[in-house]
Amino acid sequence: MQDLMLLAQDPAAWVALITLVVMEVVLGIDNLIFISILTNKLPSEHREKARRIGITLALVMRLALLGTVAWIVKLTTPVFEAFGHGFSWKDMILIAGGLFLVWKATKEIHHSVDPSDHGEDFIASSAINSFAAAIGQILLLDLVFSVDSIITAVGMTPHLPIMVIAVVAAVTVMLVAATPLANFIERNPTIVMLALAFLLMIGTTLIAEGMGLHVPKGYIYAAMAFSALVEVLNMVARNARLRKKEAGKLH
Repeated sequence: MQDLMLLAQDPAAWVALITLVVMEVVLGIDNLIFISILTNKLPSEHREKARRIGITLALVMRLALLGTVAWIVKLTTPVFEAFGHGFSWKDMILIAGGLFLVWKATKEIHHSVDPSDHGEDFIASSAINSFAAAIGQILLLDLVFSVDSIITAVGMTPHLPIMVIAVVAAVTVMLVAATPLANFIERNPTIVMLALAFLLMIGTTLIAEGMGLHVPKGYIYAAMAFSALVEVLNMVARNARLRKKEAGKLH
């Protein structure tokens, strides 16, 4: 308790906490986009429950990983070398998660372009389009994003209480934003394609990082923000044209 009081009085600890909360929220956006797209494929009565369970599992997984920080740090130790690069368990987890995201996003883009081809649609198949299967896929990506999130947290501060508070704050933001984001994506079909493109880019980035190619996250999120802004402008323009057309019909 005394250590916590001393930590609370340290300005550097507060700066680290605020920085880490922002970082964890930004990293959580990737996870949230995936959860939103996946749960929107479920029957409407199961969507919100699936989002809550998926995000709660993300919190549980992050807190559990924080309890094994010493083990998590070892995940960055190379276990074998190939192509002149030492691959660690973290690298292999990122590569596997990236490949899964690229495959998932590609399948969904294919289905969006050719909705008549149900045979190739991974999510829409009856075997996969179940509540349990959706939670399983969310859990798989939660693991990938949680490992990345915790290793980022460990690299930013040595204080476990700061990490715990930052993770809880970030997941709380995800929990609050999940349903509005999913509803927004569902109401705007073009946003779905944009979100899938984001997942494709995120998956490619995870693979690149797993291969030892550092991609500054700032560039990724700046590109995502710019693309989202362009899409918002397109939506505003479409709505303006629609209102003008409807007004013309009334007159």
